[in-house]
Amino acid sequence: MVDREELLRDAPRSIEVINLKKAYRRQDGQVVKPVDDINLLVANKEMIVLLGPSGCGKTTLLRCVAGLERPDAGTIIIDGKIVFCSERGIYVPSEHREISMIFQSFALWPHMTVAQNVAYPLRCRKVPATEIRQRVEAALEMVSIANLRSQYPRAISGGQQQRVALARALVSKSSVILFDEPLSSVDAQVRAQLRHELRRLQREVGFVGLYVTHDQLEALELGHRVAVLGAGRISGLGTPRDIYERPSNSYVAGFVGAANLWSAKVLRVDTANIHVSTSAGELSVDMRPEYRSPSFLPGKEVLLVVRPENLALRQSGNATDNCLRVQFDSELFAGAYTECIGTSGDLSVRAWLDNSQAGELRRTDGARLYVPSDKIHLIEPTRDV
Repeated sequence: MVDREELLRDAPRSIEVINLKKAYRRQDGQVVKPVDDINLLVANKEMIVLLGPSGCGKTTLLRCVAGLERPDAGTIIIDGKIVFCSERGIYVPSEHREISMIFQSFALWPHMTVAQNVAYPLRCRKVPATEIRQRVEAALEMVSIANLRSQYPRAISGGQQQRVALARALVSKSSVILFDEPLSSVDAQVRAQLRHELRRLQREVGFVGLYVTHDQLEALELGHRVAVLGAGRISGLGTPRDIYERPSNSYVAGFVGAANLWSAKVLRVDTANIHVSTSAGELSVDMRPEYRSPSFLPGKEVLLVVRPENLALRQSGNATDNCLRVQFDSELFAGAYTECIGTSGDLSVRAWLDNSQAGELRRTDGARLYVPSDKIHLIEPTRDV
């Protein structure tokens, strides 16, 4: 008998991409490289999210792993088995790779019931009928849609259809599941619910996941690590917290979330702080181990990364260190906060202020904005994509 525990059985799993390249030649002769010498390892039980704008190469990379695109060069290893190697002439077709894939369109058969859709990959493999019924029931229970087993796709919601697609991936007991923007077709409220559901299932099942999205919140919530792609390369790779709080370059800082990027020059360095000069005044930055390098010595040009939620308004009379005098000229109410846009010297400033604080701006000629020294992140201005 196949039950829930059988579906959750553990096994060594991974995806390894080595020096992978894929290029296309357009009609005008221009060569486009959506995958340009990418290296990536997805570890056992890990979910890595590929994040980036349209055209950055994230979907092409996913399709190469799936076997839907044939790379020009490099190696792809799934569960320790080489499925592509340009040097050795190895190319395993998609249908022979031990993977499941969930598409944006759900790809459900409209003439099949929910249970029949979930059972389809098992029937293709000629699994015995009794085992199919047991595995389908266990998969439907896992995604909380067992009550819909007899319904047709047209009779259920988009969120429920997505659960059917996920159950179909889980029922195959594939070691790897690939996700091609699977939540982009459902509304925001359902999408938020499905993110929690997907994270729970990944934790329980422990499958290896490679997930493509352009939704930053989705990437930060779902990924154990996030790979930010730009121009066919991985520009940043790390935990969601590191990608957000300590981006490796200006491209990652500017793409993931909202950020103030301010040019500055290092004035002096002591054991506790790095003191920098901006066009709006001097600021202090808490010392970190990664700042103890020649890149952050006095006289060096640096870039300050400051998230708008970390800025706070101070009364004009306060003699608080690390404050900038800002002239705000735009306010947008955003529910939980008010987004305020302004300038300080040559710096463009975006601040997400408490709604009660934002109201005070209308009564001031310029505002004193506090920049916490432990919330400033330094990067080298030349380290982009």
